[in-house]
Amino acid sequence: MTKIQPISSMTTPRFADVATFFRLPIIKDLNQLDYCLCGVPWDGGTTNRPGARHGPREIRNASSLIRLYHPISLQSPYDKFNIADIGDCPVNPADLDDSLKKIEKFYINIIESKTIPLSIGGDHLVSLPILRALGKKEPLGLFQFDSHSDTWDSYFGGYKYTHGTPFRRAIEENLIDPKKYIMIGIRGSLYDPDDLGWARQQGITIITIDEYYEMGFTEAMKIAKNTLGDTPAYLTFDIDGIDPTFAPGTGTPEVGGFNVREAQLIIRELNTVNFVGADVVEVSPPFDVNNMTSLVASTIAFEILCTMTRSNVTK
Repeated sequence: MTKIQPISSMTTPRFADVATFFRLPIIKDLNQLDYCLCGVPWDGGTTNRPGARHGPREIRNASSLIRLYHPISLQSPYDKFNIADIGDCPVNPADLDDSLKKIEKFYINIIESKTIPLSIGGDHLVSLPILRALGKKEPLGLFQFDSHSDTWDSYFGGYKYTHGTPFRRAIEENLIDPKKYIMIGIRGSLYDPDDLGWARQQGITIITIDEYYEMGFTEAMKIAKNTLGDTPAYLTFDIDGIDPTFAPGTGTPEVGGFNVREAQLIIRELNTVNFVGADVVEVSPPFDVNNMTSLVASTIAFEILCTMTRSNVTK
């Protein structure tokens, strides 16, 4: 068993002590860690409802409800790896460009320590500077759970950096390999009939929500795993991929999405993929109801952590 363990809710009530991700200790020394959880409290790329900057704080609070062991495998990631909350990434709420630079620099330090990050946003633009750090040496594969492709070119007269453009920029910067990139759950009305045209031209595999339900879970996950292969990959989970019935606290909600159970099964099935980083983004607590979106996000984050560490693999 590793030295680092969460505070036990059997000895210290969940409502007590300082809120951290999964009640883990705050440890700034990355050399002690195999994996880290990090907040990115920034929503400077938001084009609709703001508030995702408050996501890390509320998800920390909600994550006090998450226990140590995965319910299927009966394994704990904390028994296999040293994992801690490293606090929040520095950001500048008044300057988008400066924030992107600060986030990238912060994650370069994480990567140089050989620690694998699970990040909690923040809007979806935070994925871009994280990918700039992780994909600097070679392009990564990408699994994207989302209701929007986030591959638009620009907004508002040519502005290139919003939460709707990060993965177009990432492809242009050769940070991700479009042939090793799959997005699942895409749905909702479009700006233009060709909204997904550019993404398809690059070779990105797109499974819309309607296509997912037509082909079924098994076939969709087979396509996902074949697309990603054994390439080092990044997992990005936009909370708006889940139906707003279950996760209303988000900036750009789209009805007709996955329920939480379906999302959990999708994440669990990816436990053979070589993920070198992941994020959960777009939780906007000011628009939440009874903290349910933060609870969903913390539950999904634990599923992702177990997938990354293969702690959800049954023996």
